[in-house]
Amino acid sequence: MKNEFKNKKVVIMGLGLHGGGVGVAKFFAKQGADVLVTDLKTKKQLKKSIDKLKGLPVKFVLGEHREKDFKEADLVIKNPAVRKDSPFLKMAKKVKTDIQIFFDLFEGETIGITGTKGKSTAATLIYNLLKKEYPNIFLAGNIGITPLEVLEKINKNSRVVLELSSFELEDLKKSPRIAAITTLFEDHLNRYKNLREYINSKKPIFKYQNKNDVLFLNKDNKYTKLLTKEAKGKVIFFKEGELAVKIADYFKIPQKDIKKVLSSFRGVPHRQEYIATVNGVKYINDTASTTPQSTIMAIERFRNIILIAGGEDKNLNYEELRKEIKKEVKHLILFPGTATDKLKKGLDYTLVESMKQAVKKASQLAQKGDVVLLSPGAASFNMFENEFDRGNQFIKYVKEII
Repeated sequence: MKNEFKNKKVVIMGLGLHGGGVGVAKFFAKQGADVLVTDLKTKKQLKKSIDKLKGLPVKFVLGEHREKDFKEADLVIKNPAVRKDSPFLKMAKKVKTDIQIFFDLFEGETIGITGTKGKSTAATLIYNLLKKEYPNIFLAGNIGITPLEVLEKINKNSRVVLELSSFELEDLKKSPRIAAITTLFEDHLNRYKNLREYINSKKPIFKYQNKNDVLFLNKDNKYTKLLTKEAKGKVIFFKEGELAVKIADYFKIPQKDIKKVLSSFRGVPHRQEYIATVNGVKYINDTASTTPQSTIMAIERFRNIILIAGGEDKNLNYEELRKEIKKEVKHLILFPGTATDKLKKGLDYTLVESMKQAVKKASQLAQKGDVVLLSPGAASFNMFENEFDRGNQFIKYVKEII
C-alpha cells in the first residue's frame, strides 16, 4: 500500500468512546503522519480511549476545537458523529472520513450493510457465514472497528463486510459491490430535516454501483422497496430476518454450513441480548434500540414484559410505541428525558433516576415467566456515556441480583 500520509498533518475530529476513533488515530500514527486528535469531550471523559493510544506519537486538544488546527491540517478526518455543516470543517483544506479513505485504498470486494435496525446483527452473521469458505474476510465499520485497521492485513483478493451508518454513508462517493439495506424507518431526525433526507443519506450504499453489482432489499419494508427503481445493479429481495442467508446463498455457501452457523450464532451484544434468568424472570438487553420502531420490534418478540425505556428524543414520533406499550407491556419503567416526556402521556409508569434503580424496581415487579426488557427507544446521552454504557450498566446490575 502506497504511503501518502507520511509527515502529513492529520487532524482527527472526534475521538469518541466506541473504538473507531482510536483505530483511525493508530492507523495514521503507524503511517508516520503528524497526528492530532481534537474532541469537545474532556480528558476525563475520554480516558478509556486515550489510554489505548499510550506510547503512540499522537497529540491531543480536548474540551475544545481550535481554528488553527483545522486551517493548518493537510487532512481532517471527520468522525461520523460530526455534522457536515460544522464551521471547523469549512476551514479545512481537505476533509474525509475513514470510510472514504478505505474505499480509496482497498481494491478488493466489499459487502456493505446499512439500515435503521438490524445492520450490526446482519453484518456479523454474514461474516460468520462466509468466513469458512472465504477465510481472508474481515468485519469492520460501525461496529466499532474502523476498516483502516484491517488495511494492512488485506489484499485485492480479500473481502470486507462493512456495517455502515447513515453518518458514515452521507459523504461516500463509491459504493460496495454488494450492498444491503435491512430496514428503513424514522431515525436521527435531530440531524436530518425529515425522513426523506434521512433515507437519502443511506443511498450512497448503492448510488455508485454499476450493472454488475448487487443490491439486497427488504421486501417487507415499504421504504426499502421504493428504492428498487433507483438501483444501478441487480436487485435481490429478501424477507424480514433472512438477509444473511440470502447473501450466503448468493456466495453458494453449502446449506449444511449455513445451518451450523445459524444454530451456534448467539447474536450481537446489546441487541435483544439474553443476559440471565433470575427466579424464573428473563433479563434482555436491547439498549441498541434507540428508536420507537426498534422498541416496537422488541416488544413484538417477547411476552409478559416489564419494559425499561425512555431517554432523550431524536425528534421522533412516539405515538405508535405508546399504543404498543398500552396493549402489550405489563409494567413500564422510564428514565427521564425529552423522549420520555413525549412517551409517557396517558401511560402508567414508574420514573427512575438511575439504571440501578430501574433494575431493582423491575426485579420487584417481575413474576415467574416475565421478561425484563431494556429497550429504551431513545438516545442515552442525558444519563449515560452512550447506549453501550447504558447496556453495560444494565448487565452489571442484573448480575448483582443473581
